[in-house]
Amino acid sequence: MMRAMYAAVSGLKNHQTLLDVTANNIANVNTVGYKGSRVSFADSLSQTVIGATAPGNGQAGRNAAQVGLGVQLASIDNLMGGGSLQSTGETTDLAIQGEGMFIVAKGTPPALPGAVEYTRAGDFTFNDEGYLTTQEGEYVMGREEAGAGAPNSYIQVPKGATDLAIGQDGSVSYVPEGGGARVTAGYVSIAKFANEAGLVRTSGSNWIESAASGKPQDGTPGNGWGLTISGTLEMSNVELATEFTNMISAQRGFEANSRVISTADEMLQNLVNLKR
Repeated sequence: MMRAMYAAVSGLKNHQTLLDVTANNIANVNTVGYKGSRVSFADSLSQTVIGATAPGNGQAGRNAAQVGLGVQLASIDNLMGGGSLQSTGETTDLAIQGEGMFIVAKGTPPALPGAVEYTRAGDFTFNDEGYLTTQEGEYVMGREEAGAGAPNSYIQVPKGATDLAIGQDGSVSYVPEGGGARVTAGYVSIAKFANEAGLVRTSGSNWIESAASGKPQDGTPGNGWGLTISGTLEMSNVELATEFTNMISAQRGFEANSRVISTADEMLQNLVNLKR
């Protein structure tokens, strides 16, 4: 009976984790660039009551008899599939169609950027010095030339520039103050990973690399990397129907494990009452 109670306790704890993850997914259903999570359970340790035997001496042999000792959290997986694209009409709103993530960093231009992070949230803006930044104040990384190999740097559009445009190749161009030929300020950098699901979440829909994700492969849109779509945002990839189903499953699993504890308690009470 005590085994049953401890197994049920492990069920309560892990179904609470399932509900926590589901609640966070639902809370971020309208978060730009958010990637949902999924919980997986695994069988915990098992106690062998009777060992397995091989056939012999006229006997057919028998299988082992084991009693499970509960459930454990196997993984919380990052679901990196693309979210739906929403048209905004804002030139600095960018979505990536295909592989890749935007590279953002903190720093003080023109010094080299600090630690970089990665995001699919493309709701960018320009600060008062003309640098392309995130809404949280991080600088969006770019490079002076298209393609891989060039170092990442800041993207700056001078004051007074007009007719800003961002192409599918990540080029940020403008017409200088007073007119003239269109000038390219730089190309938005994007990175892709061998295992995107291995990235670690930070804050603001940002991610950092980990030992599981592998090293980033930097480049610019096109030629193996996704294309940038200006005036569009990638929304959360959370599916509410799936999350509501997971919420019901977590609730029922929690209730069932609670019932096991109640039943084991009643059996223990009956055992204690035998002495009366």
